[in-house]
Amino acid sequence: MSISKQLRGLGVALATPFMKNGDIDFDGLKRLIDFVIDNGVNYVVSLGTTGESVTLDEAEKHRVLDFTIETVNKRVPVVAGFGGNDTRKVLHQMEAYHFNGVDAILSVCPYYNRPSQEGLFRHFEIIAKEAPRPVLLYNVPSRTSCNMEAKTAIRLAQECPNITGIKEASGNLTQCSQIIRYKGRPDFLVLSGDDFITLPGIACGMDGVISVVGNAFPAEFGVLVRSALADDFKTARNMHYRLLTVMELLFADGNPGGIKYALHLLGICGYTLRLPLVPPNAQVREALKTEMTLLMQALEPGRTG
Repeated sequence: MSISKQLRGLGVALATPFMKNGDIDFDGLKRLIDFVIDNGVNYVVSLGTTGESVTLDEAEKHRVLDFTIETVNKRVPVVAGFGGNDTRKVLHQMEAYHFNGVDAILSVCPYYNRPSQEGLFRHFEIIAKEAPRPVLLYNVPSRTSCNMEAKTAIRLAQECPNITGIKEASGNLTQCSQIIRYKGRPDFLVLSGDDFITLPGIACGMDGVISVVGNAFPAEFGVLVRSALADDFKTARNMHYRLLTVMELLFADGNPGGIKYALHLLGICGYTLRLPLVPPNAQVREALKTEMTLLMQALEPGRTG
């Protein structure tokens, strides 16, 4: 099966559980991986934004990725985050890893130094040429202060065959639609990077989502995604609105604080974060606990985990 077919549907940007002392909680990570796979996700993404990858040193990143690959054990594809704002450093990071068990690379737009569109093109052109696996672009201007415009994504799709798609988290459906319409390659994936616009995004032609919410509600968000991809928008819309309040609360005081607290409520892992991130405030935690209780009561039975 081609990589574009493997990465269609619901991918989950895995959180990285920490113990109270800040060390990586590998037991919690195993529970999380097994939980999302048992509940039907199509693939997992390690070392992304939700995984707090920017607070992991290189040795920790390798340990997390190795452990994820071992735990997944080929049950679903594994996508690994390799990106940054120094092109040479990204290349060196890729050279330093073995990539056994990795199916694709997710590479975020450079942040802080705010390159031009030509700079973005050249950055990803080189990464795509040197990458040992197919590359997914990751456009998330709310975090990088750098938006990859549709014309740049389309140019990369048309000129770089090793770039297999884009995780589009601009929140701009017009921009997403332009990429979908003019990408020029049927195998070039356009994936939502924003849980809230997954439903309208798929209606516009997106191929799925790399989700935060899917950490805690993989079965339910999977129903939304699969139904929408099958043009069953009634079912997808119903699940969208069932999840809406909880989704709002998960992001109310920052990601991944919200999703980690939800995973704590589910008994999967704790909700420790590494500074400068902190857990959601008490008001959000209490509201999230209440809404998740109501949602779980409405959804049971039929949930694994």
